[in-house]
Amino acid sequence: MRMTGMRVAAAVALLAASTIHPAAAIDVLTGTLKKIGETGAVTLGYRENSLPFSSRDGKGQPVGYAIDLCLEVVDAIGKEIGRNDLTVRYELVTPETRIGAVTSGKVDLECGSTTANAERRKQVAFSPVTYFSATKLLVKRGSAITSYRDLVGKTVAVTVGTTNEAALRALMARLNMATTIVTGHDHAESFAMVKDGRADALGLDDVLLYGLIAGAGTEGASYTVLADKLSFEPYGLMFRKDDGQFAGVVTATFERLAESRELRWIYERWFLKRLPNGERLNVPMSDELRTNFQVIGLPD
Repeated sequence: MRMTGMRVAAAVALLAASTIHPAAAIDVLTGTLKKIGETGAVTLGYRENSLPFSSRDGKGQPVGYAIDLCLEVVDAIGKEIGRNDLTVRYELVTPETRIGAVTSGKVDLECGSTTANAERRKQVAFSPVTYFSATKLLVKRGSAITSYRDLVGKTVAVTVGTTNEAALRALMARLNMATTIVTGHDHAESFAMVKDGRADALGLDDVLLYGLIAGAGTEGASYTVLADKLSFEPYGLMFRKDDGQFAGVVTATFERLAESRELRWIYERWFLKRLPNGERLNVPMSDELRTNFQVIGLPD
């Protein structure tokens, strides 16, 4: 029988307090929790250029909305397995490497801006939705491109391995539009292609585009995001599939954060207040996300 939630913590505490050797307490754990219990460490995958979800501050420390949520999960893991000495390790991932890092065991929990879609769920599992985004286009102010329909004969940058790349390629094929698509290794490289003229537009999740603009400082005023929504992108924290105990801890963490309204406070810290670089995104919580958090926080 699978054990999740407080049943795992209770079993660990019972065994630890009994005459059974403490190492035997690990035997009630499976999957990722067992690995963490044995090693005393949790490895979080983070992104370098996914402001405000996951990036580095001025000291090189991973920070962001998704990082804060992951650290809440780490705290819950410690309580669940009866350890208050867990070490947090950070592993840099990119859109191209993130899924492999999770499935291989290199990363226990990916803290970025990853879309939880059906195709990816065949390989990995996701937390409850952390954000709702959409693929949009960034262009320089004054550009002749005012809609995706103006991309004929133009060049669009995307980040390799993203759902945005797949959405734009499918859209261009469906409309039979002669548009060149170029790929960057990460969002910063993709943005640089628009900056130096190698691309006429950048296709990316809207909130990440706002993050790139905010991260560009005064130069950010030179860019704008078009209104067209080209895909729907629900984000989640990513972890290994078919790991019931770990999934139970993740879900219970989100339920607690929703019930205590901490989810809202964490959101406001990164989307309404000043970012580490002094800029503000000023992106209020959408009705969809607010409803999602309310549902998570409803009592059984």
